[in-house]
Amino acid sequence: MPLASRLNSFGAAQESLTTAEVAVPDPGPGEVLIGMMAAPVNPADINVIEGTYGDLPKLPATIGNEGVGRILAVGPGVRNLEAGQMVLPMTFGTWCARMVAPASSVIPLPGELDRFQAAMLTVNPATAWRMLHDFVKLQPGDWIVQNAANSGVGRSVIQLARALGWKTLNVVRRESLCGELQSAGADVVVTEECDLRKEWRTLCGGGRPKLALNAVGGPSALNLANSLAAGSTMVTYGAMSKQALKIPNGLLIFQGLRFQGFWLKRWRENAEESVRRETYAALAEHLGKGTLFTPVHASFPLDRVVEAVLAAQQDERGGKILLDLSV
Repeated sequence: MPLASRLNSFGAAQESLTTAEVAVPDPGPGEVLIGMMAAPVNPADINVIEGTYGDLPKLPATIGNEGVGRILAVGPGVRNLEAGQMVLPMTFGTWCARMVAPASSVIPLPGELDRFQAAMLTVNPATAWRMLHDFVKLQPGDWIVQNAANSGVGRSVIQLARALGWKTLNVVRRESLCGELQSAGADVVVTEECDLRKEWRTLCGGGRPKLALNAVGGPSALNLANSLAAGSTMVTYGAMSKQALKIPNGLLIFQGLRFQGFWLKRWRENAEESVRRETYAALAEHLGKGTLFTPVHASFPLDRVVEAVLAAQQDERGGKILLDLSV
């Protein structure tokens, strides 16, 4: 029987996460059988393990928020998919060798893509794409400001904004990241110590950012807000500092700033199927052209899943941690 991750309780990965052989049924009507190829270890996966995520599974459970696989078989009534296609399963539980999923939840990829890069397409690049398109109508040359710029979403924002003609002001914790992100396409990179209220004019050439993307919260979020043009929007999609947003009344009254949140899971549940497919088709095109790329630090086989999770929790990494599910 194929291997699958099994989360038996919420807590530390060493105590709660294992692998086990799990029986996988043949695909039923409207279903497909997928042989999983790779899956990343994301912050959301770690939050699920710890029991702190906004949507938790009933235990015991196979976990994993994204990945890529190949269709091995289709069930009765499936017309738009066929065996051999490389696909993104939009269902929970991707840390496994085999999975059965509804055909309606599977996004086919156009041709062959690098499996590790494709495995990371579902969450971070999609989050970046939707936040860049859904809140502010950006014009060529407009500025975006973001914190956690070295994160998976942050790097996707940098690359996609560059490809689409927008400029990015990026905030990071460590100065050692500045050169790396500039090489990846960032226009300006500063550390958290930079006072954007005072420095935005020098950094952005006189044009205030119109969109802020916040994954940190606390003082870092306020720093972003202080750089924004009147009538701009801040989108919060993470809370790495575990500190609340504290926004002065003046930014609301006199600057007319808007503060909104984004959760990819809710977007996927509410978006029309055509919009979901268009989003991932656009991202796959950027991936294929090389304008979208995520560095990989290391990969682990599924039977070393705990090691993979521990590696993903280390700050000093050169890229993402992935599970190689094809071995």
